[in-house]
Amino acid sequence: MLTHAGGQKVGSGTYWEIKSGLRIDMDQEGVLPGEQSAKYLKASSGMILLAGPILGLVYIIALPIIGVVTALSLLLQKTLSSVFSLGRNIVSFGWRPSESYLAGKKRKNGDSDRPDKTS
Repeated sequence: MLTHAGGQKVGSGTYWEIKSGLRIDMDQEGVLPGEQSAKYLKASSGMILLAGPILGLVYIIALPIIGVVTALSLLLQKTLSSVFSLGRNIVSFGWRPSESYLAGKKRKNGDSDRPDKTS
């Protein structure tokens, strides 16, 4: 098994804590420091040094792809938001829920619907 937890009894070797990058050298069998949530990876120093350039190469290859995908997603988001905005304006039916006419709409002076005030 390559991964071990903190507090676990392990044999001699080099153990790397995954989160902090702390290196623990065990000359003989012993217990790994830390809580149960601390995870350690058993690997030699040469293996860790070899992993650095490989991870750097993966990053260099992935960076242009990440840039293109980000630019395309932003362009798609802007395009779709303008299309949906245009569609919302076309489909709108004039109802404005923020306006209320509880007292009725203002009428012009010449309306014949007004009740007569002759008494």
